[in-house]
Amino acid sequence: METLAQSVSAMAPSTSPSLTIPIVFSLAGNATWLVYLLATCATLIVGFCVSRFAQLSASPGSLYTYTHDTLPRVFGAVSGWGLLLAYLATGVSVAGGAVYYTNLLGAEFLHWTPPALPTLIVVCALGGFVAWRDVKLSAELMLWIEIGSLTLIVIVLALMLVRSGLHVDAEQFRLKAVSFSSLGPALVLSMFSFVGFESATTLGAEARNPLKTIPRAVIQCAVIAGVFFVLCSYSEVLGFRGTLGKLSESASPLHLLAYKAGVSPLGSGIDFGALVSMVACVLACVTAASRVLMCMAHDRLVPMMFERTGRHGTPFAAIVLSTALILTAAGMMAVHGISGSETYDLSGSLGVFGFLTAYALVCIALPFARRARDRHSGVVAAISVLAVIVIGFIAVFDLRSTADVAHARLPYLFLGYIAAGLVWYGASARKSLTA
Repeated sequence: METLAQSVSAMAPSTSPSLTIPIVFSLAGNATWLVYLLATCATLIVGFCVSRFAQLSASPGSLYTYTHDTLPRVFGAVSGWGLLLAYLATGVSVAGGAVYYTNLLGAEFLHWTPPALPTLIVVCALGGFVAWRDVKLSAELMLWIEIGSLTLIVIVLALMLVRSGLHVDAEQFRLKAVSFSSLGPALVLSMFSFVGFESATTLGAEARNPLKTIPRAVIQCAVIAGVFFVLCSYSEVLGFRGTLGKLSESASPLHLLAYKAGVSPLGSGIDFGALVSMVACVLACVTAASRVLMCMAHDRLVPMMFERTGRHGTPFAAIVLSTALILTAAGMMAVHGISGSETYDLSGSLGVFGFLTAYALVCIALPFARRARDRHSGVVAAISVLAVIVIGFIAVFDLRSTADVAHARLPYLFLGYIAAGLVWYGASARKSLTA
């Protein structure tokens, strides 16, 4: 269960119904449920490849190690830097989400919103401390947080459907008034709900019976999240019919649906659960990023100090650096007047590029790794090729969906970051040869 909790918490599925699904709805409309169904299928294809790799190796470097040990070292470097950015950017994203929900709850109960910087310091410090203190404790804590949040969401949506009368929403199934040209950008946004589903692989040997529990956790996380997101997207679109506001314009859509279902206090409970889930996701991202850093240090891609573990068996220096980077980036965005919801959107969109890069390289490496172990399979190779094609289409849609200036800069920012990582790799390789 703790292994599954790492992946679940890195995804923070309880936050998507409030923040991500409304954005997807603004593009996909009545096809929101279909977009999430397609995203689930794409995630399962990638998850199949990741789980097959996890059956061969248990390393805290996860996708980075899989690629590094199979493909030429330069591809391993690209995967490592991409995955590190992915987890750190996701940490920044959910830290911004924590600020958003803190302001929401503060305005509701205290008629006051605390400054962003103190909130970020508390959130990041708490996540970093628990990640350093006890991996098992943090995993169990994350699991119960998500179970509580998801349970409240399911209760509210079920009661809302009963109150409104159980019936099929024909407009959604007929895809009424759907603009098919916007489904590509909507698919990209929906994929952000799933990124991090593979983070159980970062636990490596820390997991019990890792060659069995980690592959199982990866697939289970994708399936559970996919079903949850499809049902939530369908129910939320149905629930907002007949209301004055739009789903895409609501500050707290589940709070409104809880009021409509006659259980308004649960709406506040969901908002509080989402806040705690954001903190748990910061914790999961720190845990995952620090493990990637630890393995990169072992391969001399970063200083060796990040390889060492402390008295609790956790990589102290890597955890401190990961926490500091998340806090610094989120704090700088807050100082420059970027709101919590905008931080969630922009940083999350940047992180998607890192995840897609790491996913694609793992899918490419899988057939070679299996062949090296005399376990070649034509079916696995075909699915790996399909996964790379799917990731390629998603990346193209991502590039085409950058309608505003801020989002249009993200691909170039990511490419610049990877280029800097490759320069660092080249310098490290030359230093090793001359040593």
